[in-house]
Amino acid sequence: MINSTDFSKRIQKVMERNDLNASSFAEAIQVGRSSISHILSGRNKPSLDLVMNIVQRFPEVDLYWLLNGKGSYPKLEDIPVHKKVSEPTTVEQPVVEEKMPLQKQEPAPTPDLFSTHSTVNTITESSTHKGKNITKVIILYSDGSFKDYIPE
Repeated sequence: MINSTDFSKRIQKVMERNDLNASSFAEAIQVGRSSISHILSGRNKPSLDLVMNIVQRFPEVDLYWLLNGKGSYPKLEDIPVHKKVSEPTTVEQPVVEEKMPLQKQEPAPTPDLFSTHSTVNTITESSTHKGKNITKVIILYSDGSFKDYIPE
C-alpha cells in the first residue's frame, strides 16, 4: 500500500527539481489542480492514471521510486530538467517490427444442427428436463453469422 504522506513528498521533490508549483505540475501531467492539491494535503490517494502521467511526462522519475521510495531520483542524470510545461513532450522510440512465423490454423469443425433431422430430434428430446423446454437454439459461427432453430 502506498503511504500517502511519503508519496506527496516524492511528488514535491519532482516539482522542486522541475521548478513547478502545484498548478503548473497539474497542467504538465494533465490532471485537475484539485487532484494535486488533495494528494499533497494527504486527503486523497493517487490514482493509477495520475502515477502513469507523472512517469510519462517526467522520464527521470522511476516508477518504483515514485510508488515505494526505493531506488533513485532522478533515475538517469543525463535527462534534462523540464522547465516548459505548456506542451507535453514525447519521447520518440524506434519502431521495432518482429516477424512471427505464420501458423495456419484450421477452424474447428462446427456441427450443423440443420443438416440432419435426427440430430435436431435428439437435441429436442434430450433437452426436456423437469418441465423445462427449449424454446430457441442459436448457433453462432466464427465468421459472425448465426442461425436459429425453434423446435416444434
